Amino acid sequence: MSIGNSPEDDRPSIEDDRSSIEDDRPSIGRVLQQARVDAGLTVDEVSGSTRVRIPIVHAIEQDDFSRCGGDVYARGHIRTLARAIGLDADALVAQYDDEHGGRPAPTPAAPLFEAERIRPEARRPNWTAAMVAAIVAVVGFVGFTLFNGTDGSGGAREVAGSEPTTSKPAKPTPTKPADPKPDPSDSAIAAVPQDQVTVALTARDRKSWISAKDHNGRLLFDGLLLKGESKTFTDKEKIELVLGDAGAMQLFVNGKEVGDEFQAGQVERLTYTKGDPEVG
Repeated sequence: MSIGNSPEDDRPSIEDDRSSIEDDRPSIGRVLQQARVDAGLTVDEVSGSTRVRIPIVHAIEQDDFSRCGGDVYARGHIRTLARAIGLDADALVAQYDDEHGGRPAPTPAAPLFEAERIRPEARRPNWTAAMVAAIVAVVGFVGFTLFNGTDGSGGAREVAGSEPTTSKPAKPTPTKPADPKPDPSDSAIAAVPQDQVTVALTARDRKSWISAKDHNGRLLFDGLLLKGESKTFTDKEKIELVLGDAGAMQLFVNGKEVGDEFQAGQVERLTYTKGDPEVG
């Protein structure tokens, strides 16, 4: 009979096998990074689809979970990234728990029930006292009214030598009708100086791009005029216009409206000078 350890003592235990298997597992960050690369996704694309910030994605793929803000956020980020690239999120979260001391113990509910038990009950309103106070107030008001409104004989008080007067209804003051508002085109004509050219544009039906230059070629405006917006340009000699959608514009030149002579979507290049509207 041999003295010493039996052959069975030299066999590796189940726990040793399990720890060696766990040690052979690739890290969480390595698994996430490899799966992202295999899926043909960049870190920016994964961050945009999961709303996990780019620095945190880089840190997790390097197995640095300190930037997550705690174990709860780290588990949430791992689960979100795993789902985005088609991995088993539960397996990676379980691996994180194994490597970081397991999931935290649930908070006991006993203190909550204890707080509910010691909470004082709400006092019910005393409706009887409120009704008594209301009755006393009504009686006092009625007595005060009777005392001030009648004399000792029960008749209404009257001042000696005075006669009852009747007030005449006030005569209604005639209202002057408001002056009619001038037509926009009339007011525009009256306000236009005669020694220069004035062009007013309004996007009546829809928005349109416009450009305006003075007689020196200096750009006065170049941009989009939204529906309902207006622009006015003046120069001592001429105004050059480019209308991206001439049919959408209401045009006044030197105070006079130019008729609807443009089609919808039509691009027009126009030049106006002093005097009557005339396309140059």
